[in-house]
Amino acid sequence: MAVAPLRRGLPIDMPRERPPSPRDVARWITTAPPRRGLHTIKRLDRLLAHCPELNAAHDLVCDFAAMLDAQDAAPLPDWLERLTTSRLAPLVSLAKAIREDQPVLTCAAAVRGVAHSSQRSVDQPYCQRMPRADSSATRSEARLA
Repeated sequence: MAVAPLRRGLPIDMPRERPPSPRDVARWITTAPPRRGLHTIKRLDRLLAHCPELNAAHDLVCDFAAMLDAQDAAPLPDWLERLTTSRLAPLVSLAKAIREDQPVLTCAAAVRGVAHSSQRSVDQPYCQRMPRADSSATRSEARLA
């Protein structure tokens, strides 16, 4: 059967790759670029060119990873605004959750930077509980307690 099209001179279909699963795509997007294989890079590039929503999510993930690598929370408010205006429903709800914990995240980034310095002062203040305007505890505050 496989030889019959060749005998008739018909074109043979090119083998097709199976579409990636959502889990595969999430792994490709969250994997650091130097750790991606050549085949993965090509497939991800084709996918991002085809889907503007995934391309926007990829850019946001890369920017967030850069903030983590630099241990700098200064760009967080602008990044959260981009996340909110992305019009991607799961990312908008993520932005809302991060905004609730933003003071704790900012403080954690500062403490992490202090913890890595060799000249840390003994009286350096650590994160203190930051009460919200409505005086209910955030999820991070509940974890700290």
